Amino acid sequence: MSVTDWAALLTAATAAGWVDAVVGGGGLIILPTLLLVAPTLAPQTALGTNKVAALSGTTAATVTFARRVPLRLRLLIPAAALAAVAAALGSAAVGLIDRRYFIPIVMVVLIVVAIFVTLRPSIGRAADGEPPTRRRVILVVGLAAGLIGCYDGLLGPGTGTFLIITFATLLSTEFVRAAAMAKVINCGSNLGALLYLATTGHVLWGLGLAMGVANIAGAVVGSRMALARGAGFVRAVLLVVVTGMVLRLGWQQFL
Repeated sequence: MSVTDWAALLTAATAAGWVDAVVGGGGLIILPTLLLVAPTLAPQTALGTNKVAALSGTTAATVTFARRVPLRLRLLIPAAALAAVAAALGSAAVGLIDRRYFIPIVMVVLIVVAIFVTLRPSIGRAADGEPPTRRRVILVVGLAAGLIGCYDGLLGPGTGTFLIITFATLLSTEFVRAAAMAKVINCGSNLGALLYLATTGHVLWGLGLAMGVANIAGAVVGSRMALARGAGFVRAVLLVVVTGMVLRLGWQQFL
């Protein structure tokens, strides 16, 4: 690859780390850039290389959030382990499912998310009323880890976004805390998918690690901005990213 190619990939990895730390969806920046710079790269290899960078960034974001946001790690660490197993199973099932049907479904879900967040400005702000019961929290976090973790291994775009929206809507969690919770589980799903793809030889380690350093830089900046600016900032970025994901997936599917 040329110097220009490296510059494009590292810039994309930095931007993806920032977006991923705030609201998720960084894969829609890195993956298209990888396939544009290296058009002969197998999709599985592009996905595996992306997971090296993504795991680096989500780990850095998790550490940054954990220093400032109280997290129930006794619940989230087992959930992350569940997400890792689910993502590995999802990656293994990629060849068994026609992905053409997944993209329209994901687009519809993202559009519904955007409309819901727009019409419900209270979502993701400080929770009022009774907090959710322990049983409800365990159920929601466990189901989110299993189902969305599997989706991350199977398809991937917007995993962090779906986790944040799930926690904000079903647990009345403030957006910044929801983002912190999502990062822990997303670490697990990224690790599970990466381990599976690595065992099948679909990872370019040198490139992935270089992009991982750039992804970490973006993730640290993004998570610090989310912490400093609060729920309103996360909500605005969420709507922009969801809109971008719908447009990107629509272009990929129909044009």
